[in-house]
Amino acid sequence: MWCRSLALSFFLLASPAMAFDIEAHRGGRGLFPENTLQAFAAALAMGVDTLELDVGVTRDGVLVVSHERRLNPDLARDASGNYVAPPGPLLIELPLAEVQSYDIGQIRPGSAYAKQFPEQHALAAPAVPPPRIPTLKEVIDLVRSSGNTTVRLNIETKLDPDHPTEAPEPERFVTLLLELLKAENFTDRVMIQSFDWRTLLLVQARAPDIPTVYLTLQRGKAPTVSLDAATSWTAGFNPADHGGSLPRTIAVAGGAVWSPYFQDVTPALVAEAHDLKLRVVVWTVNKPEDMARLMDMGVDGIISDRPDLLRKVAVDKGGRRAAGSTARTTARAGPSGEGLAAVACPAIRLRQKRAVAHRRSAPSPRPSRGEGWGERQTRGDSCCWIGPAHPDRIFRRHPASALRKLRSRAAPVKAPIVCS
Repeated sequence: MWCRSLALSFFLLASPAMAFDIEAHRGGRGLFPENTLQAFAAALAMGVDTLELDVGVTRDGVLVVSHERRLNPDLARDASGNYVAPPGPLLIELPLAEVQSYDIGQIRPGSAYAKQFPEQHALAAPAVPPPRIPTLKEVIDLVRSSGNTTVRLNIETKLDPDHPTEAPEPERFVTLLLELLKAENFTDRVMIQSFDWRTLLLVQARAPDIPTVYLTLQRGKAPTVSLDAATSWTAGFNPADHGGSLPRTIAVAGGAVWSPYFQDVTPALVAEAHDLKLRVVVWTVNKPEDMARLMDMGVDGIISDRPDLLRKVAVDKGGRRAAGSTARTTARAGPSGEGLAAVACPAIRLRQKRAVAHRRSAPSPRPSRGEGWGERQTRGDSCCWIGPAHPDRIFRRHPASALRKLRSRAAPVKAPIVCS
């Protein structure tokens, strides 16, 4: 395990694409509804390095992207517009067709979750199809269609060893995940993370080339690790057997990345992890001052609900190179700190003044934020939608040469431009 961890860590540290890892948490839920194709498209447009997401399993064995093991009562609405009653049905008890019948385009108004993310764009309007819980395969298809050849997926397996009936047992979960990644020929573009270290040990045994990310939480009402005892989450590993050191425990277990809650990390722990050839990617950091402090501390990456702010801080710190991908993107910050992004689409020249003129000449008032306002222009079989990501328009792959020509012409707009 030690040799495996050393080799993987050397590869990650040496890779230019992993110089500093900007990860969009659940696609960037501070901006768009979490774990939706629209959120992932927006994050791709901003030029993030990694899409962080969670997977569960339906009754018919399909991997779907969901942070909860149940339908979330603060997100999922039925065809009548009613949010599901708490605690929500388990994904493992529902077939895929039923899981995808729910609308997850808007947080329940007035909920604590809604108050946490007041700037999130709702994806709800009478004229547009609502976003659904996507499958993992659909996310992979989205990444491919974007033309981005370097972005990675950081996939979290959602199991709880204290509630084993709420998800498949680890062996089946890992089998389903690895089989899909192999079938999609995508194993070289993923990391697999979990608080439940049992799944990580299985991944290491069956797919040793896939980096594993050991998530930890040491505080609050439900810590997953203890420095003086093994817990149900740590697959029998006890930090007390390794000098009370979490980095040393993870290195011995065979991990490539330690991913602690950001308030649990210190400069000394980062230095210790680096000495052990572990990368350190902290979660979940949303305040620019915390982002800057952690970068100064030397962390290798940050998972954030606000990848737009994170990218800006990284650029301001001077340590951020442009994201290398086939589909280049330009990210800029708006006057209110919102993440503004534009994708240069070779089908047309994008100009914000045309979008403004279109909105002014429209017979109906401008829809409110999140209702799909914007300008759709076409030439041939390509189109671009300016404004909040259109629910049924995802990226079209375009030649890098055409994108380079138009990249500097793309005007900043109040949301990603989604091409199809």
